[in-house]
Amino acid sequence: MAGPSREHRSSSGVVRRWWLSGWVAAVAVVPLLLTAPPSTSDLVVSALLLLAAWVLSPRFFPTSPSDRDARRLARETGVPVVYWRPGCSYCLRLRIALGRTGNRAVWVDVTRDPAASARVRAANSGDEMVPTVFVGDAATTNPRPAWVRERLPQR
Repeated sequence: MAGPSREHRSSSGVVRRWWLSGWVAAVAVVPLLLTAPPSTSDLVVSALLLLAAWVLSPRFFPTSPSDRDARRLARETGVPVVYWRPGCSYCLRLRIALGRTGNRAVWVDVTRDPAASARVRAANSGDEMVPTVFVGDAATTNPRPAWVRERLPQR
């Protein structure tokens, strides 16, 4: 037996990410429920944990397509492909700076697809440097958010 299908693995990964995000959000609410009235430090800690819950959620970094699917989608819709890695502070900075407009790009996690990792290494002299953004066949590593925003389709 070959194991679960790609769709099953993908959806279970999203469920796991929602559980983690949900637990962090629940922990954020506990100090607010246990103290009346909550102190300033309780509010700050809760706010930071809620921010972490959002960053950990699938809403922040959507489910990653395969490299092949991302290239096809980018070609059909004329959007950039952003290759990223979980835990990368530069990727996080780019995602936060782009805000909701970042959803117009295709985001590919290089840790989930060897072909994506190979494409990034080919564009960066053998190094797996992220974020690497492809617009067509041209790659730019760690671009300014404004540069990426200019290449996103207008709505």
